[in-house]
Amino acid sequence: MAISIVMPALELAQESGRLVSWQKLEGERVAKGEPLLEVETDKALVEIEAPGDGILADLKARAGDVIAVGTVIGWILNPGEVVPQIDTTVTAEREGARQQVPPALPATPAPEQPSAPSTKISPKARRLARERNIDISRLHGSGPGGEILASDILEAAKSPGTFASTEVEKPTAVGRLMAERTTQSWTSVPHFFVTREVDASRLVQERERLTPAIELARSVRPTYTDLLIALVARVLAQHPRMYASWAGEGICLNPEVNIGVAMAVKDGVVSTVIRQAATLDLGEIAVQQKNLGESARAGRLRPSDIAGATFTISNLGMYGVDAFSAIIPPPQAAILAVGRIADRVVAVNGVPSVRPMMTLTLSCDHRLVDGARAGAFLNDLSEAILDPVKWIRS
Repeated sequence: MAISIVMPALELAQESGRLVSWQKLEGERVAKGEPLLEVETDKALVEIEAPGDGILADLKARAGDVIAVGTVIGWILNPGEVVPQIDTTVTAEREGARQQVPPALPATPAPEQPSAPSTKISPKARRLARERNIDISRLHGSGPGGEILASDILEAAKSPGTFASTEVEKPTAVGRLMAERTTQSWTSVPHFFVTREVDASRLVQERERLTPAIELARSVRPTYTDLLIALVARVLAQHPRMYASWAGEGICLNPEVNIGVAMAVKDGVVSTVIRQAATLDLGEIAVQQKNLGESARAGRLRPSDIAGATFTISNLGMYGVDAFSAIIPPPQAAILAVGRIADRVVAVNGVPSVRPMMTLTLSCDHRLVDGARAGAFLNDLSEAILDPVKWIRS
């Protein structure tokens, strides 16, 4: 039976996705679960798996196309099977042009359709031009049909100023959509902030105590972020409004504590998800975090890796940041911004003492959370950091 390949919805409010590449060629046999295509969203580059076994046929989209969610972009067929006739028109938005693709026809080899008039340039050359600030509109390529090649960009770069671009650098799809989402959140979500300084002495001690056993059993060193995920998730379980969602018409209480963790990648920030974090021990969290970090940096996150967070942690302590305020990722109720652990002079029983202190800033959506709820949650979290032993399992 023919299986349609559609542009997937990988996150809330997603209307389209950009096809980065096909991992298989038209006419090749594919197996269910094999990597089939890569799609770029505002959060990450996501690898999509084949939904079934068969032969890849009738591909309707090419690398660079921006395609509406739910659009059929290809088929997986059994030998001898033809593409079903469907009453639909695929609209693909290419960089600087729109292309109308007709309804599906029986699968037969066909030449690639020409794109709308635009500068012909190889992907590598486009990247080099962006990195070297080269205005490609002033170049004539040496490739077939005047296509600009990487060698043309490198040659142009030898003449400083001759081909310099005066245009503002255009962000990637990840950067552009991240900017749109954060702007939307900041201008439409009523933020308020609560801050607390916490003595992290016991947190430091607990990490040192648990690390050898976790390293031996799982070959991974737990980070302070891993410990915070474990503590935050367990405290959240006692504060259901803090991991609720705003649904437009009201408040939706979520059944799971799924912790999103903001992390920096080349083109912006992605938020990976530790699901049901309150049920995981520290070793399991550390392993998942390590694997997700490697996938994010390699641009190989799966849809399930970035979807479904009900609360987010953003830790900039590793960059030497003392404190900051983060923007809430809708429709979540809150995000926790974590600063570095640094020695400070504080009063302990009325006596000045040097302690490793950490600043927590909780950003809240006032439609979901009031000041009392936010304060109660942050107080309980602070108490958990002061005494993590009873909360964290290795």
